[in-house]
Amino acid sequence: MIEAGPLRATLVIRRRILSSEYTQHISLSYNSPLLRFDTTIDWQERHILLKTAFPVDVLSPVATYEIQWGSVQRPTHRNSSWDWARFETAAQKWVDLSEGGYGVALLNDCKYGHDIHNNVMRLSLLRAPTSPDPEADQGRHQFAYALYPHANAGSVVNPAEIAQVAYAFNDPLLVVEGVGGEERPSPSLIQTPANFIVETVKQAEDGRGLIVRGYECNRQRGWLTFTTRFPVAEAHLCNLLEETMESVAVDGTELKLYVKPFQIVTLRLVV
Repeated sequence: MIEAGPLRATLVIRRRILSSEYTQHISLSYNSPLLRFDTTIDWQERHILLKTAFPVDVLSPVATYEIQWGSVQRPTHRNSSWDWARFETAAQKWVDLSEGGYGVALLNDCKYGHDIHNNVMRLSLLRAPTSPDPEADQGRHQFAYALYPHANAGSVVNPAEIAQVAYAFNDPLLVVEGVGGEERPSPSLIQTPANFIVETVKQAEDGRGLIVRGYECNRQRGWLTFTTRFPVAEAHLCNLLEETMESVAVDGTELKLYVKPFQIVTLRLVV
Protein backbone atom coordinates (compact mmCIF):
# COMPACT_ATOMS: atom_id res chain seq x y z
CA MET A 1 0.00 0.00 0.00
CA ILE A 2 1.48 3.35 -1.07
CA GLU A 3 -1.45 5.62 -0.14
CA ALA A 4 -3.66 5.38 2.94
CA GLY A 5 -4.66 8.98 3.51
CA PRO A 6 -8.06 10.58 4.10
CA LEU A 7 -8.61 11.24 0.36
CA ARG A 8 -7.37 8.08 -1.34
CA ALA A 9 -6.14 4.56 -0.69
CA THR A 10 -3.91 2.88 -3.30
CA LEU A 11 -2.44 -0.58 -3.67
CA VAL A 12 0.46 -1.29 -6.02
CA ILE A 13 0.74 -4.71 -7.62
CA ARG A 14 3.83 -5.78 -9.57
CA ARG A 15 3.59 -9.01 -11.52
CA ARG A 16 4.73 -10.82 -14.65
CA ILE A 17 2.61 -12.36 -17.41
CA LEU A 18 4.86 -14.81 -19.28
CA SER A 19 7.70 -12.49 -20.43
CA SER A 20 5.89 -9.20 -19.75
CA GLU A 21 6.19 -7.25 -16.51
CA TYR A 22 3.46 -4.89 -15.36
CA THR A 23 2.66 -2.52 -12.49
CA GLN A 24 -0.90 -1.76 -11.48
CA HIS A 25 -2.16 0.97 -9.13
CA ILE A 26 -5.60 0.08 -7.71
CA SER A 27 -7.15 3.08 -5.97
CA LEU A 28 -10.34 4.11 -4.21
CA SER A 29 -11.00 7.79 -3.49
CA TYR A 30 -12.97 9.35 -0.65
CA ASN A 31 -16.72 9.59 -1.22
CA SER A 32 -16.46 7.87 -4.62
CA PRO A 33 -17.69 4.40 -5.68
CA LEU A 34 -15.19 4.29 -8.56
CA LEU A 35 -12.53 1.57 -8.24
CA ARG A 36 -9.71 2.65 -10.55
CA PHE A 37 -6.98 0.53 -12.18
CA ASP A 38 -3.95 2.38 -13.64
CA THR A 39 -1.68 -0.01 -15.50
CA THR A 40 1.82 0.21 -16.96
CA ILE A 41 3.02 -2.86 -18.85
CA ASP A 42 6.02 -3.81 -20.98
CA TRP A 43 4.32 -6.12 -23.49
CA GLN A 44 6.64 -8.73 -25.04
CA GLU A 45 4.22 -11.44 -26.15
CA ARG A 46 3.24 -12.81 -29.55
CA HIS A 47 -0.22 -14.19 -30.51
CA ILE A 48 -1.56 -13.59 -26.99
CA LEU A 49 -4.76 -11.68 -26.17
CA LEU A 50 -4.74 -10.01 -22.74
CA LYS A 51 -8.08 -9.34 -21.07
CA THR A 52 -9.25 -8.19 -17.66
CA ALA A 53 -12.36 -9.87 -16.24
CA PHE A 54 -14.86 -8.90 -13.54
CA PRO A 55 -17.40 -11.51 -12.40
CA VAL A 56 -20.17 -9.34 -10.91
CA ASP A 57 -23.26 -10.33 -8.93
CA VAL A 58 -25.72 -9.04 -11.53
CA LEU A 59 -28.32 -11.00 -13.50
CA SER A 60 -29.39 -9.55 -16.85
CA PRO A 61 -30.11 -11.00 -20.31
CA VAL A 62 -28.66 -7.88 -22.00
CA ALA A 63 -25.75 -5.47 -21.51
CA THR A 64 -25.57 -1.84 -22.64
CA TYR A 65 -22.64 -0.61 -24.73
CA GLU A 66 -21.86 3.05 -25.40
CA ILE A 67 -21.44 3.96 -29.06
CA GLN A 68 -20.95 7.35 -30.69
CA TRP A 69 -24.01 9.53 -30.01
CA GLY A 70 -25.89 6.84 -28.11
CA SER A 71 -25.83 3.27 -26.79
CA VAL A 72 -26.93 -0.21 -27.90
CA GLN A 73 -27.91 -3.38 -26.06
CA ARG A 74 -26.48 -6.83 -26.75
CA PRO A 75 -27.45 -10.22 -25.29
CA THR A 76 -25.32 -11.73 -22.52
CA HIS A 77 -26.29 -15.28 -23.47
CA ARG A 78 -25.21 -17.51 -26.36
CA ASN A 79 -28.47 -19.17 -27.31
CA SER A 80 -27.99 -18.91 -31.06
CA SER A 81 -25.21 -18.97 -33.65
CA TRP A 82 -25.64 -15.20 -34.00
CA ASP A 83 -24.96 -14.77 -30.30
CA TRP A 84 -21.86 -16.98 -30.52
CA ALA A 85 -20.57 -14.91 -33.46
CA ARG A 86 -20.76 -11.73 -31.36
CA PHE A 87 -18.06 -12.90 -28.97
CA GLU A 88 -16.72 -9.34 -28.73
CA THR A 89 -18.47 -5.98 -29.11
CA ALA A 90 -16.96 -2.54 -29.63
CA ALA A 91 -17.85 0.19 -27.15
CA GLN A 92 -16.39 3.60 -26.46
CA LYS A 93 -16.05 4.80 -22.87
CA TRP A 94 -18.29 2.38 -20.96
CA VAL A 95 -20.33 -0.81 -20.87
CA ASP A 96 -22.99 -1.59 -18.28
CA LEU A 97 -24.65 -4.67 -16.82
CA SER A 98 -27.77 -3.92 -14.77
CA GLU A 99 -30.60 -5.68 -13.03
CA GLY A 100 -33.56 -4.09 -11.25
CA GLY A 101 -32.30 -1.37 -8.90
CA TYR A 102 -28.57 -2.08 -9.28
CA GLY A 103 -25.84 -2.25 -11.91
CA VAL A 104 -22.11 -2.20 -12.61
CA ALA A 105 -20.39 -0.23 -15.36
CA LEU A 106 -16.90 -0.91 -16.69
CA LEU A 107 -15.17 2.29 -17.85
CA ASN A 108 -12.03 2.66 -19.96
CA ASP A 109 -9.86 5.48 -21.31
CA CYS A 110 -8.58 3.90 -24.55
CA LYS A 111 -9.65 0.23 -24.87
CA TYR A 112 -12.72 -0.65 -26.93
CA GLY A 113 -13.12 -4.43 -27.23
CA HIS A 114 -15.62 -5.88 -24.73
CA ASP A 115 -17.42 -9.14 -24.14
CA ILE A 116 -20.03 -9.82 -21.48
CA HIS A 117 -21.21 -13.39 -21.02
CA ASN A 118 -23.71 -14.16 -18.27
CA ASN A 119 -22.34 -12.08 -15.36
CA VAL A 120 -18.66 -11.79 -16.39
CA MET A 121 -17.57 -8.44 -17.86
CA ARG A 122 -14.33 -8.54 -19.84
CA LEU A 123 -12.25 -5.83 -21.49
CA SER A 124 -9.54 -6.52 -24.09
CA LEU A 125 -6.32 -4.75 -23.10
CA LEU A 126 -3.59 -5.92 -25.49
CA ARG A 127 -3.16 -8.15 -28.52
CA ALA A 128 -0.03 -9.54 -30.09
CA PRO A 129 -0.62 -10.08 -33.82
CA THR A 130 2.33 -10.38 -36.17
CA SER A 131 0.50 -9.44 -39.38
CA PRO A 132 0.48 -6.99 -41.01
CA ASP A 133 2.79 -5.40 -38.39
CA PRO A 134 5.21 -7.92 -36.81
CA GLU A 135 5.82 -5.51 -33.90
CA ALA A 136 2.19 -4.65 -33.13
CA ASP A 137 1.56 -3.80 -29.46
CA GLN A 138 5.16 -4.51 -28.49
CA GLY A 139 6.77 -2.34 -25.82
CA ARG A 140 5.52 -0.09 -23.03
CA HIS A 141 1.83 0.76 -22.59
CA GLN A 142 -0.08 2.90 -20.10
CA PHE A 143 -3.86 2.75 -19.75
CA ALA A 144 -6.62 2.92 -17.15
CA TYR A 145 -9.98 1.32 -16.55
CA ALA A 146 -12.43 1.44 -13.66
CA LEU A 147 -15.36 -0.39 -12.11
CA TYR A 148 -18.40 1.73 -11.26
CA PRO A 149 -21.21 0.16 -9.19
CA HIS A 150 -24.39 2.23 -9.15
CA ALA A 151 -28.06 2.26 -8.20
CA ASN A 152 -30.83 2.32 -10.81
CA ALA A 153 -34.22 4.01 -10.58
CA GLY A 154 -36.42 0.93 -10.43
CA SER A 155 -35.43 -1.42 -13.23
CA VAL A 156 -34.33 1.32 -15.63
CA VAL A 157 -30.68 1.83 -16.58
CA ASN A 158 -29.70 5.51 -16.59
CA PRO A 159 -27.03 5.97 -19.29
CA ALA A 160 -26.84 9.69 -18.47
CA GLU A 161 -25.39 9.01 -15.02
CA ILE A 162 -22.86 6.50 -16.36
CA ALA A 163 -21.93 8.80 -19.25
CA GLN A 164 -21.19 11.69 -16.86
CA VAL A 165 -18.83 9.50 -14.82
CA ALA A 166 -17.21 8.05 -17.96
CA TYR A 167 -16.59 11.50 -19.45
CA ALA A 168 -15.01 12.66 -16.17
CA PHE A 169 -12.84 9.51 -16.20
CA ASN A 170 -11.64 10.21 -19.76
CA ASP A 171 -11.30 14.00 -19.36
CA PRO A 172 -10.28 14.68 -15.75
CA LEU A 173 -10.25 18.18 -14.30
CA LEU A 174 -7.07 20.16 -14.90
CA VAL A 175 -5.66 21.93 -11.85
CA VAL A 176 -3.85 25.17 -12.71
CA GLU A 177 -2.50 28.01 -10.62
CA GLY A 178 -4.63 31.13 -10.67
CA VAL A 179 -3.23 34.61 -11.27
CA GLY A 180 -4.28 37.10 -8.57
CA GLY A 181 -7.84 38.37 -8.20
CA GLU A 182 -10.64 37.25 -5.96
CA GLU A 183 -11.57 33.58 -5.80
CA ARG A 184 -15.06 33.03 -7.16
CA PRO A 185 -16.91 30.20 -8.89
CA SER A 186 -16.87 30.17 -12.67
CA PRO A 187 -20.25 29.09 -14.12
CA SER A 188 -20.49 26.73 -17.07
CA LEU A 189 -20.60 28.25 -20.54
CA ILE A 190 -23.84 26.35 -21.12
CA GLN A 191 -25.84 24.22 -18.70
CA THR A 192 -27.90 21.33 -20.04
CA PRO A 193 -30.09 18.58 -18.52
CA ALA A 194 -28.27 15.43 -17.40
CA ASN A 195 -29.50 13.40 -20.37
CA PHE A 196 -28.01 15.82 -22.93
CA ILE A 197 -24.27 15.43 -23.51
CA VAL A 198 -22.41 18.40 -25.00
CA GLU A 199 -19.70 17.11 -27.34
CA THR A 200 -18.55 20.31 -29.07
CA VAL A 201 -18.40 24.03 -28.29
CA LYS A 202 -16.71 26.04 -31.05
CA GLN A 203 -16.85 29.20 -33.09
CA ALA A 204 -19.05 28.87 -36.15
CA GLU A 205 -17.19 28.18 -39.38
CA ASP A 206 -18.58 31.38 -40.91
CA GLY A 207 -17.67 33.36 -37.77
CA ARG A 208 -21.29 34.11 -36.92
CA GLY A 209 -21.96 32.96 -33.38
CA LEU A 210 -21.08 29.95 -31.27
CA ILE A 211 -21.80 26.33 -32.23
CA VAL A 212 -22.93 23.94 -29.50
CA ARG A 213 -23.35 20.31 -30.57
CA GLY A 214 -24.49 17.38 -28.45
CA TYR A 215 -26.92 14.49 -28.22
CA GLU A 216 -29.67 13.01 -26.06
CA CYS A 217 -28.19 9.94 -24.34
CA ASN A 218 -31.10 8.36 -22.41
CA ARG A 219 -33.22 7.34 -25.40
CA GLN A 220 -36.07 9.54 -24.21
CA ARG A 221 -37.96 12.41 -25.80
CA GLY A 222 -39.18 15.62 -24.25
CA TRP A 223 -38.58 19.31 -23.69
CA LEU A 224 -35.08 20.28 -22.51
CA THR A 225 -33.99 23.63 -21.07
CA PHE A 226 -30.57 25.05 -21.93
CA THR A 227 -29.08 27.91 -19.89
CA THR A 228 -26.09 30.01 -21.02
CA ARG A 229 -23.84 32.24 -18.94
CA PHE A 230 -24.29 35.08 -21.47
CA PRO A 231 -27.38 36.69 -23.03
CA VAL A 232 -28.28 35.22 -26.42
CA ALA A 233 -29.85 37.42 -29.12
CA GLU A 234 -30.63 34.59 -31.57
CA ALA A 235 -30.59 30.80 -31.55
CA HIS A 236 -30.92 28.52 -34.56
CA LEU A 237 -31.02 24.77 -35.15
CA CYS A 238 -28.43 23.74 -37.75
CA ASN A 239 -27.42 20.60 -39.57
CA LEU A 240 -23.93 19.10 -39.27
CA LEU A 241 -22.69 21.47 -41.98
CA GLU A 242 -23.81 24.38 -39.77
CA GLU A 243 -26.50 25.37 -42.28
CA THR A 244 -29.44 27.06 -40.53
CA MET A 245 -32.62 24.96 -40.46
CA GLU A 246 -34.99 26.80 -38.09
CA SER A 247 -35.02 29.40 -35.35
CA VAL A 248 -35.37 28.63 -31.64
CA ALA A 249 -37.12 31.01 -29.22
CA VAL A 250 -34.75 32.55 -26.65
CA ASP A 251 -35.55 34.25 -23.35
CA GLY A 252 -32.36 36.05 -22.33
CA THR A 253 -30.05 33.25 -21.23
CA GLU A 254 -32.57 30.41 -21.56
CA LEU A 255 -33.95 28.40 -24.45
CA LYS A 256 -36.14 25.31 -24.67
CA LEU A 257 -35.93 22.58 -27.25
CA TYR A 258 -37.94 19.42 -27.93
CA VAL A 259 -35.47 16.56 -28.39
CA LYS A 260 -36.11 13.00 -29.63
CA PRO A 261 -34.30 9.85 -28.43
CA PHE A 262 -30.59 9.85 -29.35
CA GLN A 263 -31.11 13.00 -31.42
CA ILE A 264 -27.98 14.92 -32.44
CA VAL A 265 -28.53 18.65 -31.93
CA THR A 266 -26.44 21.46 -33.43
CA LEU A 267 -27.26 24.92 -32.07
CA ARG A 268 -25.96 28.24 -33.35
CA LEU A 269 -25.99 30.87 -30.57
CA VAL A 270 -25.62 34.51 -31.62
CA VAL A 271 -24.83 37.09 -28.95
